[in-house]
Amino acid sequence: MSYKIAVIPGDGIGPEIVRQARRVLDAAAAKYGFELEYTALLMGGASIDAYGVPLTDETIALAKESDAVLMGSIGGDAKTSPWYQLPANLRPEAGLLGLRKALNLFANLRPAYLYDELKAACPLSDEVIGDGFDMVIVRELTGGLYFGERHTEVVDGLRTATDTLVYIENEIRRIAVKAFETARKRRKQVCSVDKANVLDSSRLWRTVVEEVAKDYPDVTLSHMLVDNCAMQLVKDPAQFDVILTENMFGDILSDEASMVTGSIGMLSSASLNETKLGLYEPSHGSAPDIAGKDIANPIATVLSAAMLLRYSLDEDEAANAIENAVRQVLKEGYRTADIASDGCTLVGTEKMGDLLVERV
Repeated sequence: MSYKIAVIPGDGIGPEIVRQARRVLDAAAAKYGFELEYTALLMGGASIDAYGVPLTDETIALAKESDAVLMGSIGGDAKTSPWYQLPANLRPEAGLLGLRKALNLFANLRPAYLYDELKAACPLSDEVIGDGFDMVIVRELTGGLYFGERHTEVVDGLRTATDTLVYIENEIRRIAVKAFETARKRRKQVCSVDKANVLDSSRLWRTVVEEVAKDYPDVTLSHMLVDNCAMQLVKDPAQFDVILTENMFGDILSDEASMVTGSIGMLSSASLNETKLGLYEPSHGSAPDIAGKDIANPIATVLSAAMLLRYSLDEDEAANAIENAVRQVLKEGYRTADIASDGCTLVGTEKMGDLLVERV
């Protein structure tokens, strides 16, 4: 079996960390008997430098022809980079928004996993952490309050702002399907988060999610109000497997979940559409201040590559091998500078890639 992977190295540390992710992907492919064909694409600042725009039609077309897209971080220093002297629609981040729209990436998956070896970085108490936690937040990405009609006007002499929260049942249904399919690859539990005690949109959300649940009798569904979920994430994070929620709630909860892991340099993410096509990227930024210094942590990008194997290619064994390699490297005490602690062995970007490749 051969798969086409579009690769967007990005800006800053992006090329360095993507290079290591490709090495790890190649090791997994060789071990599990499939081939990966890469096509390099430009987006963000690199695309601005080459073409004057952050996203070209050619990049969109080639991404659509691929089985998956692997991306490094994009953007630069907003204070010093000439990219940020451009109009907003021509800045690096506009390329990412444009690609998400072009590929119809409506589902965002953000894992939050606490490694035993990194428990000291978690801000929660040992009593709360217990044996650790392992969850995925499935966030609807293209609807809700962020995409509804909005305007500001003067009413009775007072400035009045209006934002409209709209969800159509089909938008809810397709993200619910993604959540249940994700749960089937994990511990088969979905917690749908809403504000059904107040919002009509949430009441529709809950109704549609329950309809979808009937097609997944092997998955347990529960409901939780968003304010309670925010509390539970810091009170008992281990209770969660897959959290399903709408756009704004997911934006807030995913950032909260990422902080309780203690290290954003370890966090992967995926944005998916209704097919198997997905965009996979680390959750952290481009860190231009450390670019080219061989100190960036490639693990978030490597774990994003594992998600690519699992959700776009259905190569679950290869994905497991990569995730196990990360656990093994951490268990053996190897760390990049951002996650270093007393007694560990400090390694650079390239060496961390070597170690991961060897353990796959």
